[in-house]
Amino acid sequence: MENKLHTIHVPRRFVLDAWGGTETVVLETCKRLPTLGVESKIFCPAALSAPGLDSIDDVPIHRFPYFYPYLGLSSDSSSALDLKGGNLFSFSLYRKLLKEPELDLIHLHTAKRLGGIGRSVAKKRNIPYILTIHGGMIDVPAEEAATWTAPTANTIEWGKILGMWVGSRRVLDDAGAIICVDQSESERMKKLYPNKRVEFVPNGVDPAPYKKGEGDRFRKEHNIGLDQKIILNISRIDPQKNQLLAVEALDRTRRAGENAKLVLIGPVTNVDYCAKLEAHIKAKGLSEHVLLIPGLPPGSQMLYDAYKAADLFLLSSNHEPFGIVILEAWAAGAPVVAASVGGVPDFTTHEKDVLRFERGDAEGAAKHVLTLLKSPDLAQSLSKEASKLVEKKYHWDTITQQLINLYNEVIADHNKNG
Repeated sequence: MENKLHTIHVPRRFVLDAWGGTETVVLETCKRLPTLGVESKIFCPAALSAPGLDSIDDVPIHRFPYFYPYLGLSSDSSSALDLKGGNLFSFSLYRKLLKEPELDLIHLHTAKRLGGIGRSVAKKRNIPYILTIHGGMIDVPAEEAATWTAPTANTIEWGKILGMWVGSRRVLDDAGAIICVDQSESERMKKLYPNKRVEFVPNGVDPAPYKKGEGDRFRKEHNIGLDQKIILNISRIDPQKNQLLAVEALDRTRRAGENAKLVLIGPVTNVDYCAKLEAHIKAKGLSEHVLLIPGLPPGSQMLYDAYKAADLFLLSSNHEPFGIVILEAWAAGAPVVAASVGGVPDFTTHEKDVLRFERGDAEGAAKHVLTLLKSPDLAQSLSKEASKLVEKKYHWDTITQQLINLYNEVIADHNKNG
């Protein structure tokens, strides 16, 4: 075998307690890269965790002290930034990246100041870096973007000098390649950066564990009768994911005569929104018909069992760069009703492998939910087509090989151009 490549992945955080799509992508590709000649480590700030060396599924994770450069930032606001959107900085991560003995490429999974650290180190070491945009940068709804900076209200930001030092505003300009998980966003990014290599690399899934889930075990564990229809929603408890719409869809479904139960699974990344959601469920008189499980770790058997127990999966998000949970539902054989947002229309086909509704349309969502619950043949047809698509295009092995090809090409281009 040729000499191995050595890469370091830099996400904004990496913890089991607040797992999401970015963490899934990073872990699943890092698990497979060594068998294909690429040694990978994860370097990240110790947000929601403690500094030190850790590992998940034999992937080494180095977590470093960090801070938010704002005067007057409360501990509660700092914690809110840890959960979502925080523009942090870490001198120790910078130094460690700079001194790492073997390093051929840095793979950033965030921009801003942390991305600037990766950019600055790559420049100093004369190695390339690439950036994957997981959360979308172009089509994020304004109301969602506002929630990212809300915790810094009434503070004084002094971090701009740090951003200037590491070139945080040039992270995209100087990247060897930009990866988008949203095909539409990749096309728009190509127009913004016509001389830049922009690639669409979708999310993936390992179908095997989802196929082995046991739905009856999940129902028994949570006292859900076989006569109840399970509408499953797995996502962070956050305004972006719009579980309020899922509750509205449940309400309409039950009023139409279906004995349905909504199962919400996901870590709470917005405490105020979670309280609002719980109050809304109570106000609707649906407390007995909604099960809220605040997060399950990746690889949890209960997670696989939940997917297998679902009569259908409902993605209710206001914004979704890709929608990896759709692939997971497909892998488990659950038919999907999904909001037509972000990257979802790029890899799904309405009435072939999903039923789609417009963003925020609770009535449209409920209509599709009722259609699938009343039409088992249609539900089976959607699931069958989706299963074929997962195996053909979205297995993590396929995605990882695509990533390695990009690594090699970016390194070759960098070496050629000096």
